[in-house]
Amino acid sequence: MTAKKYLVEFIGTFFLVLTVGMTVINPDAGTIAPLAIGSALMIMVYAGGHVSGGHYNPAVTLAVWLRGRCPQSDVLPYMGSQLAGGILAAMAVLFLKGDPTVMPQEVGIFPALVAELIGTFALAYVVLNVATAKATAGNSYFGLAIGFTVTVMAFAFGGVSGGAFNPAVALGITVMHLAKTANLWIYLLANSAGGALAAVAFRFINPEDK
Repeated sequence: MTAKKYLVEFIGTFFLVLTVGMTVINPDAGTIAPLAIGSALMIMVYAGGHVSGGHYNPAVTLAVWLRGRCPQSDVLPYMGSQLAGGILAAMAVLFLKGDPTVMPQEVGIFPALVAELIGTFALAYVVLNVATAKATAGNSYFGLAIGFTVTVMAFAFGGVSGGAFNPAVALGITVMHLAKTANLWIYLLANSAGGALAAVAFRFINPEDK
């Protein structure tokens, strides 16, 4: 079962990052790209959530672990699977798009940090509440809520930071040259902080939910 969980995390992250690249790099999906990306996450959450929890995001794994619903032994393998899926997806996009010429997005360091922190916080906070809380156990809407959170945050902040909200996506868009290598730290720091803050907020609001 353990190996299956890691494979599911790899597959889900692969398809998420693949969708990002295929809809953002020319020829692209235009203004509806965030809808496709959020839909891809929703689909993968429903597909693999019963096996691995459907994190597909190291920041979400961090949040779920800090919240107490992910064994410590799974944290690094989950993150490794997710990052590997992001890298392989990026390479697949470059192959499928014919090694395109891509100009990385110019971002302001502080605005990008804030945007990525808020977006990741929102995503991780929603995941904790709809997929791990006792009060919402057994609901059928968790995947829809998670996917639409990414869609909304991408529409809101895509022009500011690129809208990664996920270190695996950040690594993927860096490999695809959609983001500058020098800016990777922005995503890693802000996404991790957003996930950690979401766990703190959840535990403060729901102290009885252990």
